[in-house]
Amino acid sequence: MPAPKSARGLRAAMLASPRGLVDTGAMLALLDRNDRWHLPCRKAFETLPLPLATSAAVLAELFHLLAGAWEMTVAWDFLRSGAVRVLAIADEDLPDLEALMLRYRDRPMDFADATLVHLASKESLATIFTIDHDDFETYRIEGKRRFRIVPDRRR
Repeated sequence: MPAPKSARGLRAAMLASPRGLVDTGAMLALLDRNDRWHLPCRKAFETLPLPLATSAAVLAELFHLLAGAWEMTVAWDFLRSGAVRVLAIADEDLPDLEALMLRYRDRPMDFADATLVHLASKESLATIFTIDHDDFETYRIEGKRRFRIVPDRRR
């Protein structure tokens, strides 16, 4: 699992503002060498400025989908590396999440994706590390701006 390259890089990443977002599928692909997205995600991750941000909802999906104890250990190691920061979703964010889920109900947008789109707006982030291209090519930040999706579809 890729992580910041030095202790100094780790400390800097942990203190820095998030530079992008990370979704469940990209983290799963990093954990599973047999995943068809593993290599593109590993290569893309090495180029991304850290830290990336995510939500507790995304982590709930991640840990639900992990295959076993070894993957869970690797996932916790990755989270402790400083490469990912978990940003809070508060009660006052819930109306915005509901509005997003209603706007994209034809997809349908799940709660975890809604938290990421909301955080993109709240934190002024446009880059998302995901393999969920169909959805994130549809979603818009503040209803207008497109996401920069990493890695791209061409693997």
